[in-house]
Amino acid sequence: MAEPTRCEWAGTDPRMVAYHDDEWGVPTRDDCALFELVTLEGAQAGLSWSTILNKRAGYRAAFAGFDVERVARYGDADVERLVHDASIVRHRGKIESTINNAREIQGVQEEFGTFDAYVWAFVDGAPIATEVSIALSKDLKRRGFRFVGPTTVYAFMQAAGLVDDHVVGCFRRGVG
Repeated sequence: MAEPTRCEWAGTDPRMVAYHDDEWGVPTRDDCALFELVTLEGAQAGLSWSTILNKRAGYRAAFAGFDVERVARYGDADVERLVHDASIVRHRGKIESTINNAREIQGVQEEFGTFDAYVWAFVDGAPIATEVSIALSKDLKRRGFRFVGPTTVYAFMQAAGLVDDHVVGCFRRGVG
């Protein structure tokens, strides 16, 4: 049986192929999963996605399975511990932004009920393909989020399924 046509970025690395086939662009509605995606997309800044994907298990362990409530309680001692944790990207600003963003997600949850309801409201509840990432980025920054520039937010939107950017011919395009 022939391999299905995929987006070129998936390459041949089994982890990248599995991520492409099973996760990337699948509409994500769970707050912990969305917190994970916004964290990993921010961590990727200046790095390759394969580097981050290879460290994902480390991130899940380091950040309590992306439990927003637990991560929001992290303090200075946790930051110091994490800057020495080789299983994640040991960038103090990115670590601090994850803790900060967990706290900001709590504020969003208080206002909107869920982080899911908030981010999906930017696309009227259905995946799109537009530069709406600029508006979402500006609003996240206004709320105090960090490492959420338009490029990072667009990558987050792609990963979380808010945008369907699978190439024409890719077997995942339009599948959701």
